[in-house]
Amino acid sequence: MLIQTFPETATPAGLRGQVLALQQQVWPGGSGLPAVRPTHDPALRPVSMILTDDGIVVAALDILTKDITHAGEHYVASGLSTVVTSRVERRKGFGRRLVAAARSAVQVSGADLGIFTCDRLLQTFYESTGWRVLDGSVLVGGTSGSPFPSDQFDKIVMASFFSARARRNESAFTHSRIKLYPGTIDKLW
Repeated sequence: MLIQTFPETATPAGLRGQVLALQQQVWPGGSGLPAVRPTHDPALRPVSMILTDDGIVVAALDILTKDITHAGEHYVASGLSTVVTSRVERRKGFGRRLVAAARSAVQVSGADLGIFTCDRLLQTFYESTGWRVLDGSVLVGGTSGSPFPSDQFDKIVMASFFSARARRNESAFTHSRIKLYPGTIDKLW
């Protein structure tokens, strides 16, 4: 097993095609983009992490990063997006291994915090890799003119606080609306 990390636009076409095929398993009729085009807004500095077994992609995810302001403080925030494991490889720990590696990658990247939404049913999975639920919190995606809040879905907000300042201010993130505003391509991560 090998975890490889690439800027999304530098992911080799063969691996990228396999990742898009896995995404189609989970989200049929998804983006439909060709394997060589990026899925995410380049302004979010997308990085793809791919777990392969003998050249075959078994799990993949993307890490998106942007600057945010919350409760009057500026932070560099990163989040997970498009987390997927091959149907035939599920329940073998591959997704967990990749998500834990992504959390570590975000931590060493210099991000103040990692934050993202997930389906409520996945809470235990993400908690097993070191992420925590932000009770009562809502990520507000989209744009300031066209907000896309996570509370319109059955989603929860997961987070990890890495910098000393983010850890000190962690309570400001619970029971709050966090203005992520990643844009119109990646409405929410």
